[in-house]
Amino acid sequence: MDLGIAGRNAVVTGGSLGIGYATAHELVANGANVVLIARNRERLEQNAGTLRASGSGHIVTVAADLAKTEDVERAMKAAQASLGPIDILVNNAGSTPAGGLELADDIWQKSFDLKLMGYVRAARALLPTMIERKWGRIINVIGLGAYQANPQYLAGGAINASLLAVTRTLARTVAHAGVTVNGINPGPTATPRFNDLVRQRAAKYGKSVEEEVAASMSKVPMGRPGTPEECAALIAFLASERAGYISGALVGIDGAASVGL
Repeated sequence: MDLGIAGRNAVVTGGSLGIGYATAHELVANGANVVLIARNRERLEQNAGTLRASGSGHIVTVAADLAKTEDVERAMKAAQASLGPIDILVNNAGSTPAGGLELADDIWQKSFDLKLMGYVRAARALLPTMIERKWGRIINVIGLGAYQANPQYLAGGAINASLLAVTRTLARTVAHAGVTVNGINPGPTATPRFNDLVRQRAAKYGKSVEEEVAASMSKVPMGRPGTPEECAALIAFLASERAGYISGALVGIDGAASVGL
């Protein structure tokens, strides 16, 4: 399937690992130019080298902490300076630790700044040129926790639920300009992030990592975690010419794990 994005310019945040890196790989394979943004400069450069060898797109890296307003602004300016106007934004940088009401205020604030406000600030920086050029795609990687009331993931669920509202409302705001905004909600996915959460929950509740993995998979009817590549394929489609009439969608990719309607 020709996605029609060859030559398009994309920004992928959280692009050095997991879903972000797999998404960058998928976009590059389809001829897009990609700016990878993450905190770890060394890992960014290493993965960029792999991407450059795998596709035809131009690859740029920007090291930034997207929990900081000034870093978001600097990174988005650097992306545009390197490639020109950005056509596709994949908001993926964000992690919230497991835990309930006992999580300290500073953890809530850091999670809020990185994921909710990081997504909002990146969109704010790049939307004007998308609107001006009458074409753009924003895909927010949110998470199944937005729908599930999980006492072990209170802050993450609250922030993800907020992003559902941001995504759908922003889609309505910019639809007139040919810009689409969609969200995907992965369930358990085989990424370093998933492994971290499993270890956190196992330590907190006195279980082995294997027991916690089994508990997580017991809630997934397909009986396995998703893969970053499966998420990347969905993101690439939503970023494509073929998805031009899909906007405000909140798409689950969770092996039928969601029990909500």
